[in-house]
Amino acid sequence: MNLVIDKSLKKAMSYREYKDLVKQLVEENSTTGNEKTEALANYTKLNDRRMKRWDKTVKLSDETKDRLKSFDGKTTWLVLTESWCGDAAHVIPVLNKIADFTGNIDLKLVLRDENPELMDTFLTDGNRAIPKLIMIDNETSEIVDTFGPRPSEATSYVNRFKAMNGKLTPEFKEDLQHWYNKDKGKNIIEDVTEMLCELKPNVCQ
Repeated sequence: MNLVIDKSLKKAMSYREYKDLVKQLVEENSTTGNEKTEALANYTKLNDRRMKRWDKTVKLSDETKDRLKSFDGKTTWLVLTESWCGDAAHVIPVLNKIADFTGNIDLKLVLRDENPELMDTFLTDGNRAIPKLIMIDNETSEIVDTFGPRPSEATSYVNRFKAMNGKLTPEFKEDLQHWYNKDKGKNIIEDVTEMLCELKPNVCQ
């Protein structure tokens, strides 16, 4: 396990480097991943705009800031992603906002298709679902938790639709993007803050 993580960390990117990569791909009308299609290139363009918007608009509430101020555990957040992934474009800027605020979280990103061993170690219901956040304690190198591919409310929304319809439709995927836009990152912030509370109880005081 640790060898797989160490291998991925050696080629991991910072959030800024990831954004620069996405920007370059937009200019080249391309995308990350093994599959290169016009549709995925268009999703990359859309996600570039999404990330820029969330960087500007996502806010941490005063209550969240108070809880996060006490978080002193130094951790690495290793996130599997791809530029074409809509969920990732909504989730990762929020994770970056939290990491930046605490100052104790090192956010690193790797591409799913370039790290199959890592991805297959952290499947969701047997699927290579992204984004996938792996929380690593810097002192012990232990994996302390995971998050993703979606926040809890979006996951419930998706699961209910799948139970009724068998699979996600293009119309539902569009509705899911509207959900993210309406939520403004709040559910992601709540979920991740609760995870940090469980790791360091003093965060919740």
